[in-house]
Amino acid sequence: MPIAKEQLHLTKDQLGNIQIASVSATIIARLLIGRLVDKFGPRIIYTWLLVICSVPVLLIGISQSYESFLFFRLAIGVIGASFVITQFHTSVMFAPSIKGTANATAGGFGNAGAGLANITMPLIAAGFVGLGVCTKEDSWRYAMIVPGVLLLVFAFLYLRFTKDLPNGNYKELGIETANKENTFMLAVKDYRTWVLTIAYAACFGVEITIDNFAPIYFTDTFGASLKTAGICAGIFGLINLFARPLGGIVADKVGKRYGFSGKNLLLALLLLIEGVGVIFFGMTNQLGLAIFLMFLFGMSLKMANGATYSLVPFVNPKAVGSVAGIVGAGGNIGAMLIAFLFKAKAVKFTKDVIDESGVSQTKDLIDYTSAFYVLGIIILVTGFVVLAIKLLVKDKEEEKLPAAVNLAYQTIKS
Repeated sequence: MPIAKEQLHLTKDQLGNIQIASVSATIIARLLIGRLVDKFGPRIIYTWLLVICSVPVLLIGISQSYESFLFFRLAIGVIGASFVITQFHTSVMFAPSIKGTANATAGGFGNAGAGLANITMPLIAAGFVGLGVCTKEDSWRYAMIVPGVLLLVFAFLYLRFTKDLPNGNYKELGIETANKENTFMLAVKDYRTWVLTIAYAACFGVEITIDNFAPIYFTDTFGASLKTAGICAGIFGLINLFARPLGGIVADKVGKRYGFSGKNLLLALLLLIEGVGVIFFGMTNQLGLAIFLMFLFGMSLKMANGATYSLVPFVNPKAVGSVAGIVGAGGNIGAMLIAFLFKAKAVKFTKDVIDESGVSQTKDLIDYTSAFYVLGIIILVTGFVVLAIKLLVKDKEEEKLPAAVNLAYQTIKS
């Protein structure tokens, strides 16, 4: 982005619009994909999503203006809908007792993939320059070819080596023609869908916010160097490798012993811990304590991500994709609303700081303390709301059915 920004002469406001566009596209795509995957199955929908999304990834390199870059970035945001298909596929492929573990592990690897891309894409760009293929200014354009081609490769692999259900594909089983019910409306009419949507906004939405604001927060608040701020933000991202899967694992174990009301209680407690951690994180003026608090609320919010999607498959077995899509979109909506909160609550101030070379400079900085305080209160309220509402499955007998059999049973019954 720094290279593209310089070459295309992008302003700060234009960069902000590009970020908002990418998140907005993901919201719409997740809502649409949820309904499509319910009707046609994950195999075909995932394959087409990968193929279609490879186009803007490959073509963004030809951008010569802000408008064209914004358009392609908007289109690339559609890839975010892949999360919904993954969550649907793991939900129908694994038994009820381990759905949470499967969903959370897959989700955690998705976040890890984003971190891996952040590490490897600059290396790929540098590799093209080192091979003499292009100049440094154009390296970002050539680097985008690699993920574009990989999307096409994995579209083929997914089509070739996966099945919609353990016992076959939708088309072979006649599920496409049988599944005529509007699953999106089933999900919309169920209050539990919206409770989980709000909960996911309060955990995953916060995660995206911290990813964006952590580096500048550590730099402005504690005078940390860019290197130190990057390491602190990196710690928050690396928690994903084990925290989200852990949330799913714990949720499954709680579910076996205490049922779905137990999972509900776990999610509420994780949100409450997250809210308290965020409030004190924004109040502390010690770097070491801030890092500890970030790890604390980071663990709880990423475990809450996993716990949320341990409940999603059981809201309505006939509308798993639609429920997953709405809840997933809620996470991105939460990120957008929190971004506006930070924009409104951030206070600009001037401070003398010492840069990495030891020179004292007067800089305009931003204080996010009040924003973190308000955010923490919102998370706490969300936790109490989740605690107050029972997220129970209507038909207890359906819990005992294996995932694929349950889906087929519900489709035939409808």
